[in-house]
Amino acid sequence: MAIGWCRRRTIGFCAVNERRREAELRTPDSGQKMMAKIVIVFDFDRTLIDGDSDNWVVTEMGLTEIFHQLRFTLPWNRLMDRMMMELHSQGRSIEDIEACLKKMPIDSQVIEAIKSAKSLGCDLKIVSDANQFFIEKILEQHDLLDCFSEIYTNPSSVDENGNLRILPYHSDALAPHSCNLCPTNLCKGLVMDHIRASSANDQIPTRFIYLGDGGGDFCPTLKLRECDFVMPRTNYPLWKKISDNSSLIKAEVKEWSNAEELQRILLQLVSTITKEE
Repeated sequence: MAIGWCRRRTIGFCAVNERRREAELRTPDSGQKMMAKIVIVFDFDRTLIDGDSDNWVVTEMGLTEIFHQLRFTLPWNRLMDRMMMELHSQGRSIEDIEACLKKMPIDSQVIEAIKSAKSLGCDLKIVSDANQFFIEKILEQHDLLDCFSEIYTNPSSVDENGNLRILPYHSDALAPHSCNLCPTNLCKGLVMDHIRASSANDQIPTRFIYLGDGGGDFCPTLKLRECDFVMPRTNYPLWKKISDNSSLIKAEVKEWSNAEELQRILLQLVSTITKEE
């Protein structure tokens, strides 16, 4: 299964520093134990942001009625593409959508957690069933976009008529993935396989922390190992799936319910991993 759209950070000062740090880790002093590379993977909706970016745009831009009319006639990814076409037909511009997204809040404690983890040398990524345009515009507004080395999500583009189009991560032109846990447009487990393979280094051990809330986050949770951590949001679908299938989970589970707990637990885990290594 080919990997779909992913935003990678532009090579610059931060990337050069990261390469220098990894070079130092690869050549430790004699007898010195190598520090693990910590990769933190965030879901976006109801995890990094408290709400849902799709629902935010639908509600704020007056699409609630037509959204509910079409809700069960199309898969979610195609439904949101249809909503963008509806906005265009109403004369709404890309700039109008961007202005709406810039109003989407992110809790200050989540912002601090992201910036702190980044400053501590963690590699931050997003794996989300939202879409490229929504995620990037919200992160840009809060000065967080450059904190993430990669964003795996449904791609977006502007067509020749000025429509914002939202496409599936796994292209319809390709053979469908075989995972029965995930929607057809995005298997987060396949993305995690790709991230783990691309992060593998014989010299530097890699530890993962995965944060999520939805049912689609269960598949990548199954990809985590005993040395990894999963942070499900309490009383959300991922938390319930983990509770109902605890024997399948290898990673250590650390649940959270709000921004304060997310920040505290995440940074505690980073500190714990660093001390262990």
